[in-house]
Formats: sequence, structure tokens, C-alpha cells
Amino acid sequence: MERPDPNTIPDTPGVYLYKDGAGQIIYVGKARILKKRVLSYFRKDGLSQKTRAMLAHATQISYISTTTEKEALLLEASLIKKHHPHYNIALRDDKQYFLFRLAVKNDYPRLEIVRNQRQDDARYFGPFTSALAARETWKLLHRTFKIRRCSDRAMNNRVRPCLYYHMQQCSAPCLQLISRDAYHESVEKVAALLDGRAGELLTDLEQAMFKASDALEFELAAQLRDQIKAIKRTIEQQAVILPGKMDTDVMSLFEGQKGMSLAILFVRSGSITESRSFYFKDLSLQDASDLLLSFLAQYYALQLPPPRLLLPFKPADFDSTNEALNQASNQTVDEKISATNLNPTYDDLTDLLAYLQERSGHEVKIDLPKTPQDEQLLDVAQANAKEEVRRKESTQRLDILPRLAKALHLKDVPTRLECVDVSHNQGQDTRVGLVVYVDGKPSPKDYRVYKMDDSADDYLTLHQWVKRRLTSGPPWPNLLLIDGGQGQISAVLKSLEEENSADLFALAGIVKAKNEQGRPDRHKGNVGDHIFIPGRVNPLPLKEGSQELLFLQQVRDATHHLAITKHRQAHSKTALSSDLLSLKGIGAATARLLWDKFGSLEKIKAATLDDLLTIKGFGQTKAQNVLKALQNLDN
Repeated sequence: MERPDPNTIPDTPGVYLYKDGAGQIIYVGKARILKKRVLSYFRKDGLSQKTRAMLAHATQISYISTTTEKEALLLEASLIKKHHPHYNIALRDDKQYFLFRLAVKNDYPRLEIVRNQRQDDARYFGPFTSALAARETWKLLHRTFKIRRCSDRAMNNRVRPCLYYHMQQCSAPCLQLISRDAYHESVEKVAALLDGRAGELLTDLEQAMFKASDALEFELAAQLRDQIKAIKRTIEQQAVILPGKMDTDVMSLFEGQKGMSLAILFVRSGSITESRSFYFKDLSLQDASDLLLSFLAQYYALQLPPPRLLLPFKPADFDSTNEALNQASNQTVDEKISATNLNPTYDDLTDLLAYLQERSGHEVKIDLPKTPQDEQLLDVAQANAKEEVRRKESTQRLDILPRLAKALHLKDVPTRLECVDVSHNQGQDTRVGLVVYVDGKPSPKDYRVYKMDDSADDYLTLHQWVKRRLTSGPPWPNLLLIDGGQGQISAVLKSLEEENSADLFALAGIVKAKNEQGRPDRHKGNVGDHIFIPGRVNPLPLKEGSQELLFLQQVRDATHHLAITKHRQAHSKTALSSDLLSLKGIGAATARLLWDKFGSLEKIKAATLDDLLTIKGFGQTKAQNVLKALQNLDN
């Protein structure tokens, strides 16, 4: 790409977008001063290999001015998440982790598992990267300390203790079978355990156990003994590292042969509670500073940061870092950064810290290692990053895409692959499922299900669906895989031609091989499928069991599962609504609430009064009327 005219570049904060010949965004960046940042890409030397590759593919650049650096930071993160530019460092795993929420100021607090931390009076503990681990801990805490599980609405409407009370897993505050002070004692024990004060809690419980034993209160002593055992099981896998109490996230990097990994440790109250690792293809030590800045911005746009972030080095500004790293020798990340002897400015980091502090409501501090404990934490994080590189680079998934492009005669490597499938029942409740794979991996957040006009004509449905897909806009796939043969491909291609978009992306179809009866063999594991492309009568000569064919089958099977699942849900809902709406006292809104809560007619018919009271908007009278109406279904 040629150097743009400086007079055409805004002299303001903002975001710049590099685009390729097809108009697709391939890189998004933000700058305090757009003109200075953009022109720095066109100096004669000092550019990283990734930046030079990006400029070789770029043909145009556009700008979006903002009034402040903070607006530019937020806009950059939003555009990266939306468009997934090929040359950006994009955080694919952007899910929010699990937290425990304890509304300690309530009369009878409830322990919840949530994904978002709100600005309220509740206390939050975590994060948990595993839903299973969070759920198991949650169950253990309820069994041990007998705090309530039911919602506020269910508690306020309950007329008799629930099943958990009879199982001795709840103290039944709903009927005041435990005093407020006694209940809060249990809540404080839960908070102490989650807050990392397990040692203090164990000491208090052991003293109370011995006191109860001396007073011949053996039942109470046994309960305290069981609590002590449960707490020890909970904390036995946590590694106590720091003597202090400040919560810290620790990050370190490791360079592999094909990319870099970043690992993050969650240290809460002096203990390592969880860890998470991320892999970024085609990055090297030259990209270390850029990787850290991009990761911090994208990751903490979803998670609230702790008061302290421990890094192996401070990310320097764009120009200083690249120039210094290009001059350094082949060393570790820490050695390479320190070898530059720079005193860089931290404009990007300053903007980011201001945003994180505003969002979290407390001071956020970025630290370098200062103590032996800090060094030990960074060593643990780097060991996790090294293991992530080994795990990722030992697989062949990253190599399948170039081979797939060659096998299907594609112009571009299919870094974004979309697959579409139609599902209906004799033309009723027609659904089109769309599954997306990015860099060879499924991207569930990009999956879509389209509700289409009822039709038994799959060709017509696909023809209409193409117009819906084009309306959705980019990012466009490099390859659209269709569950079907030449007929389905022709229907899609004709629709694209009508919209003057025939060259927007490549097409291919996958057809199930025939069984002995001449019908499609849909048994899982069938390796005899055929791949068709436009303009070719015969299928491509992909060998049965080849990596390329197995990969396409995996994508097709995921799409088929999505489409048929959503179709069956829609069909069941249609039948369910018909049955429910025939009952006196149940209208469309109530039928929808019942469906959303229970999901099937059998479960709705089996619902009890207490079950109905847990539905939002159901009071005692309404729940009784609905229960009476449901009982008529069996008559």
C-alpha cells in the first residue's frame, strides 16, 4: 500500500481501519493522534514482520475520529470483536467467567453463581473458569452451611419447607426456622471461606467443636466436624503463594515455533484459585508489547480487573517498542525488553488504566515483579504459557486450513468458514442453521438460526436465506459450506448472482454417501461423503478418511445438529402452544412463560405449585389457577 497523503489523515484521536482489495477490514488500530500513528507505518525500517505483511495486503485505509483517547480505546475493542480482522491480536475466548455473588446486606442472603459483577452492595468472589468447579463448590457450601437456594420470590411465597430442608441442606429461613443472627453466622463462614480466610475459619470451627464435645452436645460437634472436613477438601488444591491479601492477576508469555501464548493466573487472598491460557498464531517476541496491550484492553472489557496486575514487563508505546525490539538479540521476553534501555512513554497504558479504574470503581495498579513471591508467580504463569504452546503446536488443526484451500481450489485460506443446513418437518417450522469456524475452530458466539417461511423446497429456502445472510453484513466467510449437492449450490449461487455478489465468497457442498438402499447414510462416522464445488459435475477426489474430508464432516455435523435441534424445539413449541392455549385461563403470554421454564409438555404437566411459584409474574392465585388448568390435560 502506498503512503497516504498526510493532509487526508485527521489530526485527532480515533481509530484507523486497513482494508484489502475486497473492502474487508484486515486491521483495526487506535491512536492518540491519528496522523502521527498512521504515518509511522510507512517509515523505511523498524516495522515488524506482521505489520509488513498487513501493509502488503492492504489497499485502502479509513478513519473514525473520536473526541477522547478513551472513546478510541472502546471503539477499537468493539470493532475488533465485531470484524475479527486477520492481522489484529483478537481474543477469541471472550466468555465471561463465573463468580459467586453474596448479597450480605439482605436479611437472609442467597449465594448465586453469576457471570457479571454489578455495582451493588453485594460481595463477589472468583473468578471460576470452570462451570463444573463453580457448581461443585456451590453445592458443597450449601450442604455444609445450609444457606438457602431458592429465589426471593419463591422464599416469600413458600408455605412449607422445601425438599432441601428435609434433606438437612437448608435451614428454612423462609419459615423463620432459624434466627437472622444465626443465619448470618453461616453466611459469614461462607464469605470467610471464599475470601481465602480458611485458616481463621478452621480454627474457630475446631474450637467450637471441642467446646460442644465438652458440653456433651455431640450432634452439634458432629456437624462442626463435617464442616471442617468439607472446608479442608475445598482448600486442599489451592496453592498459598503470597502473604498479603491483595487480589492479583498474573500474566506471562512464551514464544513457540508458530506463535505465542499468554497465561493468566488468578490469585485471590494469597492463593492461586484458577488459571487460563490463550494461544495467538503467527506472533513472535516482536509482538510482545502489542499483545499485552491488546489482551488487557479486550479481556478486561468483559471481566472486572482486580486491584493489581502483575506483568513480566510494562508494555511500551507503539514506536519505541518496535524499534527497540528489532535491535535486540534473540533473548527471553524479559531480557529483550530490558536490553533496550528505553524510557518509553506509556500513553496507551495510561488510557487503558484510566478506563479500567473507572469501570471497576477502584484503583488498578500495574506492577513488575518486586519480591521472590512475584517471581515465583511469574514462573508459574510462564510454565502454563509454555504448556499451552506445546499443546497447541502439537496438533495439526492449524495446518488443515492451507491443505483444505488446496483441496477445494480456493484462492484464500478459509480462516472463516461458514456452513449452512436446512431443517423442517414436511415444510413446517423451517429453520436454517449457520455454524461458523474461525481459524479452524468453532466460534459458537457467531452461530445463527434463521426462522424461514414454511416450505418443503430446500432450494427455495436457501435462495431466500442468502438474501438474509447478505443483509446481516460482514464479516464474510472465505468459504460457505452447504449441506447438499449441486442443486443446493446452484440455488445459493443464483441468489448471490441476483445480488451482484457472486464473487463474495467461495462455495462448496457436502453430500452424504448412499447406503445399500440408495438413501443418504447419516450414520455418525461415515467417511464416504462427497464434496462438490460450482462448475464441476463430479465430486472432488478427496480420499475417504483424509484430514480435509474429516474436518468438513465435523463442520457439517455441527451444523446439522444445530439446525435440527432448533427445528425440533420450534415444532415442539408449536404443538405445546396448541395444547396449552386450549385450556381455560392460559393465554399466549402464560404459555410462553411455561414453555421457557420447563421446555416440554411432560415437564409442565409434572410441575407442582412450588415449581410454578418460581416463575416470574406468578403469584399464589395465578399459580393455583394454572395448576388446576394443567390437571385438566389428563382428563
